[in-house]
Amino acid sequence: MLTKRLIICLDVRDKKVTKGVKFKGNIDIGDPVEMGARYSAEGVDELVFYDITASAENRPCDIEMVREIAKNVFIPFAVGGGIRNLEDMRAVLLAGAEKVSINSLAVLHPEIIEEGAKAFGNQCMVLGMDVKAVEKTEQIPSGYEVYIQGGRKPMGLDAVEWAKKAVALGIGEICVNSIDADGTKEGYELNITQQIAKAVPVPVIASGGAGIPEHISDLFAKTDADAALVASMVHFGEYTVEGIKEAMQNANIPVRH
Repeated sequence: MLTKRLIICLDVRDKKVTKGVKFKGNIDIGDPVEMGARYSAEGVDELVFYDITASAENRPCDIEMVREIAKNVFIPFAVGGGIRNLEDMRAVLLAGAEKVSINSLAVLHPEIIEEGAKAFGNQCMVLGMDVKAVEKTEQIPSGYEVYIQGGRKPMGLDAVEWAKKAVALGIGEICVNSIDADGTKEGYELNITQQIAKAVPVPVIASGGAGIPEHISDLFAKTDADAALVASMVHFGEYTVEGIKEAMQNANIPVRH
């Protein structure tokens, strides 16, 4: 059985790691380079850095920060936010990231997925999806709608259909982030995670809602997700990477040491 990955997400605003609840009320926590290096040393499998205001401010991702992270972090990491075109992707990858994560850009310009996959390989292309539970309709049969611009703008796009289309275009991995569960520490949104995991042949990362190690065990017991993304539960010192992996192992989830 393949090992399940533990990924830590660092949302970055004004060169500081920040965390909110349901995409609101963010507070600054610390330096992204220092925190990334610490989590890397503690044994997390991967990291994701999101420049969360870059798209809204219509500016590129902070490439200098990416270079600093690459010098101090010795595990795979992805970078998202402020990636507007192929040149921005190339800059992020040349600065040391293994993957680029695109979200709003992919929804507005789906052709960028195909272009990026051809230029850099499917394995470099991660689709970030911010989804929210809505009433099931003919247009949104899954009951989950895709939002862009940091969860600010609904797109009338069904989450499962968008995931399938993105994979057909060349996406190599999907991170499903529940806006409803984000920062609540009440558990992952298992329903949409499983809907997407069953619908696509690429790895799916669950994001939003992890508060205790049992939430991660629950995720892997009840869905086909490949990875669990956490933030609040480690950022505020409540749990360590080692402690979470130990709990996963005790729940018979195969983990990397």
